[in-house]
Amino acid sequence: MKIQITADSTCDLTPALAERHHITITPLWVTCGGETYQDGVDITPDGLYEKIRASGELSSTAAVNVQTYLDVFSQALEDHDAVIHFTISSDMSSCYQNARIAAQELGRVWVVDSRSLSTGIAHLALDAREMAQAGMEPAEICAELERRRDKLDVSFVVDTLEYLRKGGRCSAVAALGANLLKLHPCIYVKDGAMGVGKKYRGKLADCLTAYVKERLADGQSVDTRRIFITDSGVSEAVRDQVEQTLRSLLPFQEIIRTRAGCTVSSHCGPGTLGILFYRK
Repeated sequence: MKIQITADSTCDLTPALAERHHITITPLWVTCGGETYQDGVDITPDGLYEKIRASGELSSTAAVNVQTYLDVFSQALEDHDAVIHFTISSDMSSCYQNARIAAQELGRVWVVDSRSLSTGIAHLALDAREMAQAGMEPAEICAELERRRDKLDVSFVVDTLEYLRKGGRCSAVAALGANLLKLHPCIYVKDGAMGVGKKYRGKLADCLTAYVKERLADGQSVDTRRIFITDSGVSEAVRDQVEQTLRSLLPFQEIIRTRAGCTVSSHCGPGTLGILFYRK
């Protein structure tokens, strides 16, 4: 059976990775400065930051609409027997509901609510590709991934709470306090929603090292098959430092660096970095 894997742009797979693994990306919409763009198609995160600086207004995002899903799924079904699609958590967007409407109309399309975001979704999509290549049926793949999604460890450390505050993700008081104290909060995903964890104080690079060590402290519970380092715009030196810290702690088989797309970047702002992996 030929199965096409698709995922929303919130999965933060690079174009090269998506092409290598034959994963089709459905872009969300990003609006900034009165103009609307397709995430990763006609705007990049750096371009988005430039527009935000120029306009003085933060961007907003919108879900993939039903018609786009119908178009993407229909095209995939022309030369595939089935489609498995992954969306950002249904608690964060209406992508899942829209994809389900399209799937029900077409048939032969399975939609998985990742209950996650960013490269937490990418983990599931890459696993789905491996399972499809191994000959598993769509229903079997989806059932297994709905089990695995509960084992995802998804978190980020943010440089500033300003983007989250203006986007309604945290209170103005919390943002002000964190900024005055030069705190860098850890944002984590649990049960499909975002929460605020430990707040780190000091230089961002030092905070990220402490964050990585703490997330991986219980090494026996970490699945070392694959880990993503995903950021919304940090220096190469910081990325290198984070990867070196990972390698010094656990023997990961695969460490993948990705840059967050416009959807995630527009809500977290520049200077955000996270490590995303499975627990056993």
